Amino acid sequence: MPLTSPTSRVVISGASSGIGLALARRYLQTGAHVAVYARRGELLQTLCDEFPEQVYPYTLDVRDTTALQHAAQDFIQHVGCPDIVIANAGVSVGTLTEYPEDLAAFQQVMDINVLGMVKTFQPFIQPMRSAGRGTFVGIASVAGFRGLPGASAYSASKAAAISYLESLRVELHDSGVKVVTICPGYISTPMTAINPYPMPFILAPDEAARRMARAIARQTRFTVIPWQMGIVGGALKLLPRWLYDSLFAHAPHKPRVTGK
Repeated sequence: MPLTSPTSRVVISGASSGIGLALARRYLQTGAHVAVYARRGELLQTLCDEFPEQVYPYTLDVRDTTALQHAAQDFIQHVGCPDIVIANAGVSVGTLTEYPEDLAAFQQVMDINVLGMVKTFQPFIQPMRSAGRGTFVGIASVAGFRGLPGASAYSASKAAAISYLESLRVELHDSGVKVVTICPGYISTPMTAINPYPMPFILAPDEAARRMARAIARQTRFTVIPWQMGIVGGALKLLPRWLYDSLFAHAPHKPRVTGK
């Protein structure tokens, strides 16, 4: 039976490491009941051991529509309609269009970073509409502000995520359900560990999660974390194309994954 007087109900995808894990811990420490999604289910066991009876682990891939629907139904049945759904699952890899072997990487990045977000939210739209409350949170990126060389799939996916979240926010206007777009800069995670270039204003996952939770609680429509990267991203958006092209034509690239 759903809880009659819940503290908070939260759903987080990509919760086995990095930002997702830090967010899960932050909400669990407040007493929330948290559904955690991840492909590597064994990494969720530590959370289950640390916060018994608060964690609802679901081993799944956000590309799997059926698995996401079953997880949503199970969580609602046992805990109730969530207060917060965070679509955090994402992948980043260097890509270059000239290489035919990179086409699979393009497909994977778009499927996880964009369609995975849509599929994570979809089962909760009607329940949250009916409840007249709740918040959908999409983790996008400053990388979605301009196309970064060598990261074309990632930049495109995050630009698409930003636009998708704006559309969803407008669609849910006056429903009582809010949509929050969060664009992180550099966060110290396994995803950024392979970057062969300086990462200004980089944050630890716990600090990033603290700032994100604050933005979510305030139901801020759009935020960049840290704020300094918002200034950098805003400046990049204002650069004329000829100048942007000249400045970034020889920028270092994220490594491509080869040999697969």
